[in-house]
Amino acid sequence: MVVIPALKTTKRSAPWLLSIAVAASLGLSACNQTTSALQQVKDSKQLVVVTRNSATTYYESSDGPAGLEYELLKRFANSLDAELSLIVSGNLQEVIPMAANSEVHFAAAGLTITEDRKNFVRFSEPYQEITQQLIYRAENVRPRNIDDAAKQKFAVIAGSSHAELLNKLKPNHLDLTWQESTDSDEEDMLNRVWRKELDLTIADSNTLILNRRLYPELRVAFDLTEPESLAWAFPKSDDDSLFQAANQFIRDLKTSGEMNQLIERYYGHLDKFDYVETKRFGQHRQQRLPEFEPFFIQAGARHGVDWQLLAAIGYQESHWLPRAKSPTGVRGIMMLTLPTAQQLGVKSRLDPVQSIWGGAKYFSQLKGSLKKTVSEPDLTWLTLAAYNIGLGHVRDAQILAEEQGGNRYKWLDVKAALPLLQQKRWHATTRHGYARGKEAVAYVTNIREYYDQLREAYSPLQASSIRFEEAS
Repeated sequence: MVVIPALKTTKRSAPWLLSIAVAASLGLSACNQTTSALQQVKDSKQLVVVTRNSATTYYESSDGPAGLEYELLKRFANSLDAELSLIVSGNLQEVIPMAANSEVHFAAAGLTITEDRKNFVRFSEPYQEITQQLIYRAENVRPRNIDDAAKQKFAVIAGSSHAELLNKLKPNHLDLTWQESTDSDEEDMLNRVWRKELDLTIADSNTLILNRRLYPELRVAFDLTEPESLAWAFPKSDDDSLFQAANQFIRDLKTSGEMNQLIERYYGHLDKFDYVETKRFGQHRQQRLPEFEPFFIQAGARHGVDWQLLAAIGYQESHWLPRAKSPTGVRGIMMLTLPTAQQLGVKSRLDPVQSIWGGAKYFSQLKGSLKKTVSEPDLTWLTLAAYNIGLGHVRDAQILAEEQGGNRYKWLDVKAALPLLQQKRWHATTRHGYARGKEAVAYVTNIREYYDQLREAYSPLQASSIRFEEAS
């Protein structure tokens, strides 16, 4: 369970603060000096953390709370048998002080480890690496170095690692000027560059990856840093108990492979970006999808498949063209083979209603064959691969994944094994033989991207959708 104290205000830029009164009620002030911080969390069954509302950290999706940072925090709280209490701050400048002053147990807000911040807090084991990137809009002249940023409309977030970097660069680049915003976040700054209000901003690479499909005209001029580490920020204290528990938790996630699986869940389908395809998808979503949307909704409801996922499959298969035909003879919006269509009771593959209905039924059947041993979201990704190349080949890839030391029930590991089905030394040992495994990986990756875009279009992630209690 996630408890989110603080504020009724819905303005994204509002300072959502945890008051001293609230902190005291959660056991963070006037602490019992004889009880360790870790034991206090276990006794109170409350882990209180400050975070930010963003795609990389924490947000409310149509399926509930989400975000890589949130996933990590939820698991850490569960490991302590505690309830996660999130304090969502709208001002990055508040986050480090809240951790430093022990108003929260720690801060988990996509924080880069920097020398300046180390003066106030201590950082946990890192959980992800990013680079700081200079961002501009495509039709503008690409800056080749930091001096090219001089005399341009350039802004970053106040209190950010980006502002810290620019202040360190300034003595050697005297013409460099910029503004620091206290009422925007990183995603707002990307939006301002996209809207041509700014010429330049700095973004962390993970933030850009999650937002570039929303702003396809944005470009990376160059990396400003070598890879940097993200970590949790703890107050400096002689009490290491909670700090060390967090470090061990992160190390265990890395050792078990679960950290990589979580990162793959949020970023694994976003490593390749196609500007033209992103624009084309947006146009087709507006022009073609409305005609077929009711059919996707009805078929999805009947067969227990998210209609937006079903629509994403349809787009990957046919670009929502009901008379589409492939060189191999599959036809219709959902590109069913003739034998599969006959098995599903589809009389006309060119009838969009029948095709969508058949595709939903087929996907549901495949998922049912896998769900006894695979949990979500891996179940959905493996089912998509089976829709593309067949269940038998997916089972072969699962076996190969296990032989390679991976987990046959995790998409991350099966994804790595699927391309092996194209190599004779591997497919010769499998039951079902050769398959175009690389295409199956690309197929799943594309559908995940289309699915994300549809979810964003129909259920926009807005901070105003989150309700808060007012801090006293």
